[in-house]
Amino acid sequence: MRRAVLGALALTAAAVALAFLFLPVAAIFLQVPPGRLLHQLTSPVVTDALLVSARTSAIAQALILLLGTPLAYLLASRRFRGRGLVITLVELPLVLPPAVAGLGLLVAFGRAGLLGTSIPFTQTAVVLAVAFVASPLYIRQALAAFEAVDPDVIAASRTLGAGSTRTFFRVVLPLARGGLAAGLALSFARGLGEFGATIMFAGSLQGVTQTLPLAIYQEFSVDLDTALAMGALLVVISALLLLVLKLVLSWQPSRRTSSFVFARSS
Repeated sequence: MRRAVLGALALTAAAVALAFLFLPVAAIFLQVPPGRLLHQLTSPVVTDALLVSARTSAIAQALILLLGTPLAYLLASRRFRGRGLVITLVELPLVLPPAVAGLGLLVAFGRAGLLGTSIPFTQTAVVLAVAFVASPLYIRQALAAFEAVDPDVIAASRTLGAGSTRTFFRVVLPLARGGLAAGLALSFARGLGEFGATIMFAGSLQGVTQTLPLAIYQEFSVDLDTALAMGALLVVISALLLLVLKLVLSWQPSRRTSSFVFARSS
């Protein structure tokens, strides 16, 4: 009897938790008819914000990929004094309040800041804000992916005469590509939803620095339907990214695949 009661309570708690997580997302689509949501997506505010978000996110992810991949590989393949401190510094933006991140970027790159640049309140500022808050997610995942590569395979490749550069591109990268893709999906999702650091460092200028989250904040008090339409768009994009992430994480290279990649490197 007692076990049955506990089981019923557990099921009730699970149902309440699931409803709590699902209801806010469903409400975005149920509050306004689908036809009106689609119509609101043609608003200039939405199209401008979508273009700014797409452009700045793409550039930010390219920077994260180009700069974060070598850093992650260095941290994964080298052991040196202060390595733990470096990893902590890389992960720090994950736990910083977004407003603090934006304030830090402003006093670092602002006219009166350490570097004295004119970057703030430009589209470049949006790119830097997105890259700053999203890059740790990619670097952490890339670090784990590189550490998962069998060091014996790398050593064998070097023994057979492949240099460090060729080994990296022909052996390490193919074996770690699943983890790298997962990290890129995570950082893209985080960057697409960035709000606090962006509004502090770049402002919210329509067609220039106003991304989708900033446009939602602006339209919330002006046109709720437009805000809901942009919210629904971000929900769909986030769901697709989550699906891609799950597919990537479910894929594991087989030993045959690993051997084939290694054979090509020799």
